[in-house]
Amino acid sequence: MWCASPSWTFHAHHVAVEFVHPVIMGKRALPAVVVPPGADLVASLRATVRPGDMVVVVAGTAPSDPGGADVAEVMRRGPAWGVETVWIGAGTRPPAGAADHVLWLGTDDPLVASEQFVRIYHLLWELTHVCFEHSGLLQPDLCEEEVCITCSDEGRTAEVVAVDQGGDAVVRTAEGRERIDVSLIDPPRPGDLVLVHAGSAIASLEEGRS
Repeated sequence: MWCASPSWTFHAHHVAVEFVHPVIMGKRALPAVVVPPGADLVASLRATVRPGDMVVVVAGTAPSDPGGADVAEVMRRGPAWGVETVWIGAGTRPPAGAADHVLWLGTDDPLVASEQFVRIYHLLWELTHVCFEHSGLLQPDLCEEEVCITCSDEGRTAEVVAVDQGGDAVVRTAEGRERIDVSLIDPPRPGDLVLVHAGSAIASLEEGRS
């Protein structure tokens, strides 16, 4: 678990502390790491997260929260990185689908919000341990058929790592790095998000590009 809070660094540390110690003796502890305050949030997480990790951020939205724009960029890259994203915040709510899980407070008062944040992630910590008691809920769905009907018409989010001159690109997806064809879209740049289907980029997810 990766914890960050650009404007409230103490909340990031508090979230990490919550999860690295078990709720009671004998229960599981979870590895949790704080993104260093002042670090480039997108670059730091891009270099460190792995598929299956979780990113928990406590932050508002831009422009009221200066770090909100960077947080939004991290959240939209979650599917390409293969991470589960949790955005805890207050004030103007981010658009639907901005993160996998959005836990939001309807207050503009930073003092009220800060107090309630503690309750939210403490409750999240306790609910996590409740889920650990039901291990069957944590088993992934496996497709054992030669052709998976569920995945056959998928559109996956990918982050461009490098672009070749011949119309190919290396991208990062939840399954790892792969080479895709990008001739159907405008030439992408490293860091761009694209939608991938059947080994080809079929759309750019960057504003104003296709």
